Amino acid sequence: MAGPSSRGQNPHGVRQIELDQIWDDLRSGIEHVYQRQYMNKPRYIALYTHVYNYCTSVHGQGQGQGSQVQGRGTGGRKPKPPAGGAQFVGHELYKRLKEYLKTYLVKLLKDGQDLLDEQVLQFYTRQWEDYQFSSKVLNGICAYLNRHWVRRECDEGTKGIHEVYSLALITWRDNLFRPLNKQVTNAVLKLIERERHGETVNTRLISGVINCYVELGLNEDDSSAKGPTLSVYKEHFETSFLEDTDQFYIKESTEFLQQNPVTEYMKKGETRLKEEFKRVQLYLHESTQDVLAKVCEKVLIEKHLEIFHYEFQNLLDADKNDDLGRMYQLVSRIQDGLGELKSLLETHIFNQGQTAIDRCGEAALNDPKIYVQTVLDVHKKYHALVMTAFNNDSGFVAALDKACGRFINNNSVTKLAQASSKSPELLARYCDLLLKKSSKNPEEAELEDTLNQVMIMFKYIEDKDVFQKFYSKMLGKRLVQHMSASDDAEASMISKLKQACGFEYTSKLQRMFQDIGVSKDLNEQFKKHLQGDSLDIDFSMQVLSSGSWPFQQSCTFNLPVELERSFQRFTTFYSAQHSGRKLNWLYHMCKGELVTNCFKNRYTLQSSTFQMAVLLQYNLMDNFTIQQLFENTQIKMELLTQVLQILLKSKLLVTKEAETELTPQTVVSLFTMYKNKKLRVNINVPLKTEVKAEQEITHKHIEEDRKLLIQAAIVRIMKMRKQLKHQNLLAEVLNQLSARFKPRVPVIKKCIDILIEKEYLERVEGQKDTYSYLA
Repeated sequence: MAGPSSRGQNPHGVRQIELDQIWDDLRSGIEHVYQRQYMNKPRYIALYTHVYNYCTSVHGQGQGQGSQVQGRGTGGRKPKPPAGGAQFVGHELYKRLKEYLKTYLVKLLKDGQDLLDEQVLQFYTRQWEDYQFSSKVLNGICAYLNRHWVRRECDEGTKGIHEVYSLALITWRDNLFRPLNKQVTNAVLKLIERERHGETVNTRLISGVINCYVELGLNEDDSSAKGPTLSVYKEHFETSFLEDTDQFYIKESTEFLQQNPVTEYMKKGETRLKEEFKRVQLYLHESTQDVLAKVCEKVLIEKHLEIFHYEFQNLLDADKNDDLGRMYQLVSRIQDGLGELKSLLETHIFNQGQTAIDRCGEAALNDPKIYVQTVLDVHKKYHALVMTAFNNDSGFVAALDKACGRFINNNSVTKLAQASSKSPELLARYCDLLLKKSSKNPEEAELEDTLNQVMIMFKYIEDKDVFQKFYSKMLGKRLVQHMSASDDAEASMISKLKQACGFEYTSKLQRMFQDIGVSKDLNEQFKKHLQGDSLDIDFSMQVLSSGSWPFQQSCTFNLPVELERSFQRFTTFYSAQHSGRKLNWLYHMCKGELVTNCFKNRYTLQSSTFQMAVLLQYNLMDNFTIQQLFENTQIKMELLTQVLQILLKSKLLVTKEAETELTPQTVVSLFTMYKNKKLRVNINVPLKTEVKAEQEITHKHIEEDRKLLIQAAIVRIMKMRKQLKHQNLLAEVLNQLSARFKPRVPVIKKCIDILIEKEYLERVEGQKDTYSYLA
């Protein structure tokens, strides 16, 4: 009997399916897919099965039509033997799919090749979206072909083989994109230009084209590469788009600036940059963001920087903070674009500071409040500007700092005083006004805020040692005279100074505070020691450690008899407690109260000890010559004259009407008709001449201290370096001391000469301007 037909089955019993058996039905299904007709699941599975059956059928060598080709493809290589009883085939199917797609697209091209502008975009995007969707469906149907035959071909390095979806994209690129891309790209660019002119356009047409261009950027040489390469997008769209952008904004910015002020131009530029950013978000590829921004920034900002610089000064003069902020935001986009603006700001703040102080005139020289407030007002104004308009940019903060440093240390007030040290002196005096008891003392929170403001100005002061000297003197007086408005505020200020300049800067100030605390305890112990043995007067003292307080030794003085007993009792008490310690009494710092019995009213006079000594003389008689007062009190004649001037001015004492100048023979009498609205009268007020003399002495001490600091710095440096050239030594000394004060070069040279004389250093023979350290 004859056996069953052998068609479709090989001698080993494994089925063999020829492509012609399945192609008609498969092509019919693919046509349905590309015509976007509905396809149910069984039909989809049937098409998938066709591909699967074909790919898994075995075509032995010499068997079946095209078996040699189907088994291994091209190139004359030997067919690979079946693996696991089956050999995957697919080349003929792959070839027919490729031909089908090409035929489909060539036919489609005829409908679109004569279209322009929006019509070509509508055609192109609609066909692309349909084609892309259909190609993904086809890719699914051919999943088995992709996973096995295509992957094996790619792994073995066969060129021109891709997954079916990639094949569809390449076929589109070669047969539809290439013929149409110029008119499609031109149409997209026209649409974008219309949108830039304010028209409402269909952005879906643009995004559809962009999506296509991105998808077409396949890496054909590396099938394993993931994602598009963007080569098509960049070459066929982005390059032209950027050129168009450049030309559009060159024209628009030039014309706009000719017809509008710079402030309006900046608003326009800001709007345009936002629009371009949104454009990328809406329908361009994200990779365009940076290059598009650079093109726009170059045309809209960089090319007009000179105009911006000129306008910047006008905006500063007019306090147009919003426009300044807008300019900063724009120019900060340009690399190194802010340099000129920083320089202009620094010069402007410096000039404003100088002008503000000039307007105060000589008032600022003698009124620390006017001076400091003027400086702080300028700083406050421009600090707010830097914080808001310039976003607290470090470069603009530095410009503010440089400008403030310049005008605070060198202005009309320092020129009038002929010393840069006038600024720290006035600042210290302002602190004294804030911290001294007064009817005008602010609330504690407000005072703390004001002290923070003071520290802002302090930061810019070059001669911080001058501030320290004056502050120390004034703090000493406040503590000794119990005139501090608040111990907490005093401690807070010292803490701020310590934070700014370190422990050494404030160590003496802190010891002064400690001495006041110790003195309180000492007074209590002394009262207990007296055990009810009254001194007839209310006596208290303060013991100050000599190295910490900025007071000069007292001059000769005959203590009034009324105070002698108290003086002796305390001296004996203290010597018993602290053997070896010597008490030096600072009579010029002492004060007391006198109760009068010689006038119509009973007054309490708050006076200095020197004033007290003079007035107590009038318990003996009503008239004295100045020479007699001098002999009785032993107060230096110069100082005695000043004391008498205050007493004469207060009308407690009088001279003959004709006498205008005080001489040793001038008779000074008690004015028994003295009257005052107040029953407690403070006559302990310093004379202006006394204040001036004290300032001069302070400045003299500052210069002496500086020389010692410079010498100490030179010795430290030379001890470490052993040998150093003159210029290098100068540089290191300036660097070490700049935080405290700015040493003058001639003074440093003088200090070097002093140290050479003292044999700390010597000049090196044969080497010009070189010093060596002598151990």
